[in-house]
Amino acid sequence: MKLTQSKATKKTYRALHKNNNKAGYLFIAPLLIVFACFLLYSFYFLFKNSFHFVTISFKHPRFVGLNNYKTVLQDAAFYRSMLNTFLISFANIFAGLTLGYVVAVFLNFKLRLKRFFHALFFVPSMLPIALMAAVFSSMLEYKEGTFNQLLRFLGMGGLTQRWLSDPNLAIWSVMSVSVFLIGIPIMYYTADLTTISPSVMEAATIDGAKFHQVLFLVLYPMLKNTHKTIIISMLLGGFREMERVYLMTDGGPGGSTEIIGTYIYRATRSAGSNLGIVSAAAIIVLLIAFAISFIQMKLANRTSALQ
Repeated sequence: MKLTQSKATKKTYRALHKNNNKAGYLFIAPLLIVFACFLLYSFYFLFKNSFHFVTISFKHPRFVGLNNYKTVLQDAAFYRSMLNTFLISFANIFAGLTLGYVVAVFLNFKLRLKRFFHALFFVPSMLPIALMAAVFSSMLEYKEGTFNQLLRFLGMGGLTQRWLSDPNLAIWSVMSVSVFLIGIPIMYYTADLTTISPSVMEAATIDGAKFHQVLFLVLYPMLKNTHKTIIISMLLGGFREMERVYLMTDGGPGGSTEIIGTYIYRATRSAGSNLGIVSAAAIIVLLIAFAISFIQMKLANRTSALQ
């Protein structure tokens, strides 16, 4: 009798859940259709142009096959821009997995002004990139920049550098901004740390583990799902760093800070009359981003299955 009632309850729940899903899909259908039309047409337009010689008027395109892709893939500047893109992504990832994690752990304790410190670390991630780029460009300026002025004040004037105009230092200077953009990783870690019982840390401490051991040998492995989320989100975020680089260095000096966003932007001005080359470069970048997103979904599905 109980088994029959249980089966009936499950069927009723599934029917209600199915009806709720239908209502939800119908509610968002108009927006999804409009969004899909714009997105799919844009992708089709880009994909089609990548196989043609296209002028700025987009009239009378001439089919050239894979020549546009060959031009992009034979361009050394493309590979340099991809390398710099991944370098900035890895800087974001490293800052998030280390500084972001440590700050989140300390903010998880019962501290005075806890909300203030949360806001202090989170606000830089919410500020317009243009503002952040302007602030850091000013700080790293050679003559009047805050950083070099501080070095001179401390009697270490010999260490002053042209941080943004030296080809060997510019990319590292741009990457250093990542240290101040750890608000999102802190948010992820803070949310996940609240699910871990304080008894875990207490048990590890009783067993003789020191604080740094608890931090990196006990808690850190327990947050592997958060690590994956941060790695993928920061990796994809590296492809959206055009504003930071463009406003701080404009891809210079000598292309040393060129990333894929500034490469494509510059290609629109230097491709001459053939915008098909720009389309080909954009398609290649989109495929890389899709591959990263696919890996992210696979990891998320695997995690859900294990849970």
